[in-house]
Amino acid sequence: MNGAHHGVELEGVTRRFGRSTAVADVSFDVRQGEVLGLLGPNGAGKTTTMRMITGYLRPTSGTVRVNGADTAADPVGARRSIGYMPELPAAPPEMTVRSYLRFCARLRGVPRARLRPAVAGALGQAGLHDVGDQRIGTLSRGFRQRVALAQALVHDPPVLVLDEPTSGLDPRQVVETRELVTKLGRSRTVLLSSHLLSEVSQLCRRVVVLDHGKVLAVGDVASLSGGGTLEEAYLRLVRD
Repeated sequence: MNGAHHGVELEGVTRRFGRSTAVADVSFDVRQGEVLGLLGPNGAGKTTTMRMITGYLRPTSGTVRVNGADTAADPVGARRSIGYMPELPAAPPEMTVRSYLRFCARLRGVPRARLRPAVAGALGQAGLHDVGDQRIGTLSRGFRQRVALAQALVHDPPVLVLDEPTSGLDPRQVVETRELVTKLGRSRTVLLSSHLLSEVSQLCRRVVVLDHGKVLAVGDVASLSGGGTLEEAYLRLVRD
């Protein structure tokens, strides 16, 4: 990673679909060197928010900046700074893991001379060295989830957006992935969405709670919990 890191900033972000408002006046930031949790029930606006951060959607109003780049004014610059792992990854089943990662690296502008070490690094970080030459369609769901993580890492981005990163993994893989996310969060900006509040409690110091497209709370896990559990605090916020 090169250059200054500015993290992720959302200022007054609203997204409408016709007459429906999916996200309304959302503001928060994710700082370099932290893992921030994005929480909310189904339909809260989490996916829409992540799609605006990753450049798949443009805000109706407001500003999203990624690593200092405005996603509307400089969408290419913003996307180059992001590694995105969707909840339901889709990779060509006929490609091998290694060839797919090479393709992703080239797509994201990794120089030809850096392709081999970039792919090797992503394979290593995601624990995929043993299946690098297998076709993706032959892999278990857990390994396909690792491939999705590897493609998010292959261009060494300063910002990671991870949507349910441990979904479908066995207990050992869950532990390994959480350890990797913690390690990555020491030097990168990581936004993590998860339905597992215990996972968020382990990985994140701060959380953003969304409901009906609005921010209900932003703060440290410890202060929001108020001596109880994050689960209790979350249910109280959403219920109120």
